[in-house]
Amino acid sequence: MKRNQFHHYMDHKWLLLLLLLIVSALFLLILLSSNLNQPEQPSYSYSDHHPNHDRRSYIGPEVFPKLPRFAYLISGTKGDGSRVKRILQAVFHPRNYYVVHLDLESSDDERAELINYVKLVGVSNVMVVNNPNLVTPKGPTMIASTLHAVAILLQRTAHHWDWFINLSASDYPLYSQDDLLHVFSYLPRDLNFLEHSSNIGWKENQRARPIIIDSGLYHSKKSGIFWAKEKRSVPASFKLYMGSSWVMLTRPFLEFCVWGWDNLPRTLLMYYTNFLSSTEGYFHTVVCNHKDFQNTTVNHDLHYTRWDNPPKQHPMSLTVEHFNDMVESGAPFAGTFAKDDSVLDKIDKELLRRSSNQFTPGGWCLGKSGSHKDPCLVHGGENPNVVKPTLNSKRLEKLLLKLLHPENFRLKQCK
Repeated sequence: MKRNQFHHYMDHKWLLLLLLLIVSALFLLILLSSNLNQPEQPSYSYSDHHPNHDRRSYIGPEVFPKLPRFAYLISGTKGDGSRVKRILQAVFHPRNYYVVHLDLESSDDERAELINYVKLVGVSNVMVVNNPNLVTPKGPTMIASTLHAVAILLQRTAHHWDWFINLSASDYPLYSQDDLLHVFSYLPRDLNFLEHSSNIGWKENQRARPIIIDSGLYHSKKSGIFWAKEKRSVPASFKLYMGSSWVMLTRPFLEFCVWGWDNLPRTLLMYYTNFLSSTEGYFHTVVCNHKDFQNTTVNHDLHYTRWDNPPKQHPMSLTVEHFNDMVESGAPFAGTFAKDDSVLDKIDKELLRRSSNQFTPGGWCLGKSGSHKDPCLVHGGENPNVVKPTLNSKRLEKLLLKLLHPENFRLKQCK
């Protein structure tokens, strides 16, 4: 009897062991299957001036959202070739797209030099406009040139981009593109950043009522703006909004502006043809007068600027004296800067860690640093998923959290 009980006990023991083995195998199979089906995540590392800063210690678990793409317009005029090249080097990243426009006032040699540089460094995501536009400062030709660049970016880019950013030759970045890509990867892709207000004050008499004619629309040489004697009333069929010329706009909104399945963008474009400083009002008025986009605005132009008191026609030229305020602002860009001002070298050294005549380094750069050759000339392909955000990105994160706080975000939209 005892022997039969022993055999019965052993049978139960082996049955239990077999069941445990089957359950373990099923668990491992499910685990492997879930890992194989997960999409590839971007590779991150966190660095500052010391390589031991790890991104995981900053935001916690390694669950990263998809990186965005930026589409830049960098524009300049006669004598701006070297400045445009410097900005391109400072904001370049293989994930992004770039349209570079030297207007018709620039010489063919200046434009050819820029084209040759792009060919020399072998970047395929930079497009230099070969058939440039004549652009009159404060005239509607500036809006026409911007929309031209947007149309190029919509037609000629291989990958979907998320935000459009316009920069002039007198602007400069305050963060690496790795920092921007990292921080903006956590934001909804439908946010349009532009400073705007319907309380236009003195601009009603100085901007809205006067009628101007931009000779750049029909002349081949720049000859300024002409003023009509008559003045017009403020529109009644739409509400005017004005703000800064600097914008960061979403692709869906710009598709609406260029393709215009609603007639609003075309109507406003015709209105702003005779409007002084139309870049300060066109996109702002379109976005706030359409129900699909008026709740997507963030009331900030993401630029640091300084104005005289009382304000003059143009912002102050920034110098080393303003460096700390620039950094503390958290803004991604700043302007205006004089050509080759020493503060640009300080920004390169302390914020971008960029050497002279080289790209701003990032996770996409695979060459050896410390040599005279640009380490970013060897990079991780046309679609790199590797970014190395620095601790500087925390300042940008702080700014965006402030802008998106309920007390700032909804209450300042299209007011």
